[in-house]
Amino acid sequence: MAALSDRMRALVQPRLADFEPYDPAFTPTRINLSANENTYPMPAAVRAELDRALAATPLNRYPDPMSGELRAAIAERHGVEPRQVCVGNGGDELLFNFLFAFGGAGRTLLNLPPAFSEYELFAQMTETAVVNVWRDPATFEIPEDEALAAAAEADLVIVTSPNNPTGNLIAPEFAERLCAACRGLVMVDEAYIEFARPGASVQPLLERCPNLVILHTLSKAFGEAGIRCGYVLATADVIDVFAAVRQIYSVNVLTQAAGLVAIRERAAFAPVVEKIRAERARMLAGLEGLTAGAIGAVVWPSEGNFLLVRLPGAAEIRRRLRDDYDILVRDFSAAPGLAGCLRITVGTPEENDAVLRALTDLVKGETR
Repeated sequence: MAALSDRMRALVQPRLADFEPYDPAFTPTRINLSANENTYPMPAAVRAELDRALAATPLNRYPDPMSGELRAAIAERHGVEPRQVCVGNGGDELLFNFLFAFGGAGRTLLNLPPAFSEYELFAQMTETAVVNVWRDPATFEIPEDEALAAAAEADLVIVTSPNNPTGNLIAPEFAERLCAACRGLVMVDEAYIEFARPGASVQPLLERCPNLVILHTLSKAFGEAGIRCGYVLATADVIDVFAAVRQIYSVNVLTQAAGLVAIRERAAFAPVVEKIRAERARMLAGLEGLTAGAIGAVVWPSEGNFLLVRLPGAAEIRRRLRDDYDILVRDFSAAPGLAGCLRITVGTPEENDAVLRALTDLVKGETR
């Protein structure tokens, strides 16, 4: 956020006077692998059905406030009741509402960084105190005993699985222990779960962990980042709170129509997800090969649709990728716990080849 004028500094809430908003660091480029989007074209049959649905959607009426038809389809997908689902304007709205409703002054969020920076940003906006238990600096695994002790003192926990930007999963058994330890609610953010190994989701815990909230999105595996649609699964009384604090009509009619097509046609996305998994393995091998021998270089395996790599001169490499090769990746090299790290979305084979060629030029040049 730009520095505030003296007039605005006097008027804005004091805790927001020096607030730094989330910055995706976007620059238009030929190849954008910075935002963990699904860069594959939507399956043709799904796109045709989506176009028909959008064309048939009236625009002169307000949307269904609770996204009833989409909510029912999501419930059917996950084998839960519709009253256990709340749909939001992207996962971001639901994250904010989680902290707005259940956090606040005098309450504490347990965060497990490096993680999605919005967790702390939204905590700051809602006056929720944050306790950080840092992941292992070499493996990015969570120190479970330390986290469980902190959870016992916290009102809320948010943990991402697979974790963004490091790609780690949490074991469902650990999620269950977090729920048992925390007196409040535990959110498991599963935005990237479709890219993970089978059985990785914590959804089976919903029946026996009444304080568990699971966040999902259509932005990643389903290739609908542009429509802004996320949802949470939880017990009905937790969903009642999400419903009470949501922005009125926050999920527009076009988003509801597009989301419904994605959920109903979800089987058509499975081949795309498999391609991304295969490309992830190929990219991991390629990055390991080109960084071999580079002092301080590391590539971490991932269960998401992205890879984290530590490179000498990472910020300059990111700049040259953008300026010399027209490729955008995400620079985390100045973020706490992520010194020298870039995050690279797994794209199409052609995009991934371009990245590997460019990085080969740049990394070999840096190490000569």
